[in-house]
This record gives sequence, C-alpha cells and structure tokens, in this order.
Amino acid sequence: MVTAYKHEPFTDFTVEENKKAFEEALKQVKEELGKNHDLLVDGQRIRTDEQIVSTNPANTKQIVGSVSKANKDIAEKAIQSASEAFEDWRKWDPAARAEILFRAANKIRRRKHEFSAYLVYEVGKPWKEADADTAEAIDFLEYYGRQMLELKDGKPVESRPGEQNRYVYTSTGVAVVIPPWNLAFAIMAGTTIAPIVTGSTVVMKPASNSPVIAAKFVEVLEESGLPKGVINFVPGSGGEVGDYLVDHPKTALISFTGSRDVGTRIIKRAAELQHGQNHLKQVIAEMGGKDTVVVDKEANLDTAAEAILVSAFGFSGQKCSSGSRAVVHEDVYDELLDRVTKLTKEITVGNAAEDNVYMGPVVDKAAYDKIMSYMDVGKKEGRLVTGGTGDDSKGYFIQPTIFADLAPDSRMQQEEIFGPVVCFTKAKSFDEAIEIANNTEYGLTGAVISDNRDNLEKAKTDFHVGNLYFNRNCTGAIVGYQPFGGFKMSGTDSKAGGPDYLALHMQAKTISEKF
Repeated sequence: MVTAYKHEPFTDFTVEENKKAFEEALKQVKEELGKNHDLLVDGQRIRTDEQIVSTNPANTKQIVGSVSKANKDIAEKAIQSASEAFEDWRKWDPAARAEILFRAANKIRRRKHEFSAYLVYEVGKPWKEADADTAEAIDFLEYYGRQMLELKDGKPVESRPGEQNRYVYTSTGVAVVIPPWNLAFAIMAGTTIAPIVTGSTVVMKPASNSPVIAAKFVEVLEESGLPKGVINFVPGSGGEVGDYLVDHPKTALISFTGSRDVGTRIIKRAAELQHGQNHLKQVIAEMGGKDTVVVDKEANLDTAAEAILVSAFGFSGQKCSSGSRAVVHEDVYDELLDRVTKLTKEITVGNAAEDNVYMGPVVDKAAYDKIMSYMDVGKKEGRLVTGGTGDDSKGYFIQPTIFADLAPDSRMQQEEIFGPVVCFTKAKSFDEAIEIANNTEYGLTGAVISDNRDNLEKAKTDFHVGNLYFNRNCTGAIVGYQPFGGFKMSGTDSKAGGPDYLALHMQAKTISEKF
C-alpha cells in the first residue's frame, strides 16, 4: 500500500530566517535573468532566430529571459519524436516512471525559493502566492507518482471458476499539453507529468507569458532521468503551433487550461478526424470561472470579509477560482460591504521582487487594458466603492476594486474579468442568493459563509460548482485534499490533484482468460 501524501508545507515569511532566505533567492535569480532558453525536441536543444521575450510585468524594462520560438516544422519534429519515444516509454515499469517524478520533486524542493523567485519575476507573483505555486508543483509530482503506484496493477474485477479476468490501464499515446500562465509552475507541471507518468509522451507548448519557468522545469525533468523524446518543449504561437499540434493525426490526448473561447475551439478541432488518424482524441479542459462567495444573514461577518478579500484579490484576481462575485443577504449587506472596503483599502500593491506586498501587477498590457475597460462598465452598471484606478507607467498595476449594487444579470456579474475586481449583489433570501450564484455559464468554485446548518446542507445539492467551500475562501485547492475542476463551461471537471485524474490519461483494458 502506498503511504498517504501530506502536501508540501507553505513557507512562513513572518519568520526572519525564511524572509532572508527568500530575499537571497530573489538576488540570485535576478543575476540569472536575461538568459536564452532553447527548445527541446528529441533530446536535442534547438535555438531559433525568432524569440519569445519574457518581461517582468511589475517592471516591463526587465527581461526575465528569451525563449526560442517554434514553428510548424519544429512542431512536426516534436510530434514525431514523441511518437517514436512512446513505443519504448509505454513499456517502462510504472514504478520506474514514478521514481523520475519523485526525483524531480526532491530537486525542486531543494531549490524551492529559486523557483518561487522566478515566478515573482516572470508573472509578478507576491511571495506567498509564488511559494504556494511552487509547493503545488511539488505536490503534483509526489501525488501523481503515488497514484501511479496504486494504479499500475489495475483495479479488481470479478472472476469465476475456470476464468480469470483482469482490468488494467494502458498508455494513450502522444499528449499535447497547453498550460496557462496564472499558475505558471503548478498547472504547467501537473498537466505535463500526468501523461508522462501514465506512459504517454508529451509535446508541451507553454504560455507565452511564462515560458522561462517552463524551461527551468523541463531541465529538471531531464536531470531526473527522463529519456529523450518523452518531453518535447515547443513554445510558440497558439494560432500556428498550437493549432498544428491539436490537429495532428498522431495526437492522442490534449490537456488544456485557459479561456472558455480557446478551450471550446480546441474541443471542436480535436473532434475533427484528420487523414491518417485511427483514434478519437481525448480532451481534458479547464476553462475558467465566474465564482461567487455567498454570505447568509446568519454568518460570521469577519469570516465573510476575509473570505471575500482573499478570494477576490489573491494574485490580483488572476485565478480561475477567484471569487469575483459576492452575493450577500440584504440584512448584512451594508455592514459586510463596509468591512470588506476597509480591509481592501489596507492592501499593499507593488513590485513583489522589491517588497513583500499583498498584490502585484496583472500579467501584461492586454490584461491591464481589458480590466481597466471593465472599470467603465462597472461605473455604469453599479457603484464604485473603492479602487477603479491603474498605473501602467512602469508595470501593470491596478488597485483592488469593489463595485456594489450590481444586478445579477449585469456584465460585471456575468463576464470573467480576471483581475482584482469584486462585485457585490444583494439577495432577499438564501434561496435567492444560491439562484444568483448559479446564474452564470460557469460552475468552477463557490463559497458559502453561514452558521445555518440547514442552508449549508441545501447548498451541497443546490450550488452547482465543482469545488464548494463552506466558511472559507473559494481559492487555494490543495492537491490530494481538494481535487480541482468545474462544471458547465468551466471545463470537463477532470479534478486535477484527485484520485480519478490519472485514469483520464489512460485507456482501460479488460483481459479475460479461460482455463
């Protein structure tokens, strides 16, 4: 029996020793910034003339690194490399594949602050958020390795006299992995190693906003003993390289995390049969959310205020699980809005590489412009309580923002803003609050703050989300503790970090022998 896994602990930065250690890591990584990072295809490093330049969103003049940019020819070589490597890799002992994950986890654990520092520079993560991102990457490596050890012999099925039956899992083939930039290490690592440990080979196209941390992770996989061709690293444009990889007849599995529009487009393209394709492509997609914190009239308002604050403004609201909606019972609406406003005005915003701030920048100019455009929408649809301003003179900073008195069907309460904006709506009853919480096309996360046990029981069945939290914030799912994935347009509800996730990357096979 595999021992239970306890998640990687978070660093307490109130301890002076930890604070100094992280500051040293920031200095060390700062000296390494600006390097070139190559593509990896069939175990060979490839440098191209065209580069993806990664800059610090808190200081746009600071180049984090340059990563070679793949084209269709390189993408084709990567698919062929993965296809050839699959024939040997799928026959490896699953325990040996898991050992590579465990080695990689140990390497990252020893260099934890270094990887977190890269997240600070590349995507503007505050220390606490960066530390949690790296810890989650370690968790995925450890958890999926242990899960593979549990699944390697299959699952029990019934046999009968004179007949033996087995139910085993087989590897799928070439997996195309397209991770996001917001959990630039954790999701990138988790979606990459899940197919690898199950015996598939991977072509990974990282997000263009976070290719350097992906390049550093690929180096760790190589150092940990991953054979050539099992991981192929091909940063490039979605329209050119991404579409080519999704469409390729040798692609067997596509793992995508990102927007609803791109995700549904991938699902549509994957469904189209290509010349030479003799299988159906599997798609695992996580596509965002419009997540709600519901506050009952019988609620601890301190708990509610903290839950709304953390859900809305952690990593500048750039999580698919971010609580961008607060639906509050009318009896406590004004008091709670006042409490959240006071807390929000205390939030520190700045460059996380220079100071341990609560909130850093948003990821890039496009995100900044999109979020700031919603400020105008919010002022028309509701009441601006605090924030609403931004500064892009040096980086992409937006003040934490609260809009109040919004209609449930307003754009602000329906569209995914993906920034540090929370929108308040009043409900006349708990039933109406749940009805409002369910009125978007998404169904990823949600929270209910209530001391009424009957209402919590009601929410268990009536609040239609994949991850439901009671009397806490709606972000921060931990691998193995809160398997993560959502309903409706939030994706395929694949439950990353859960006991069913690896099976989605394999094919089940029944073997029956009569004696």
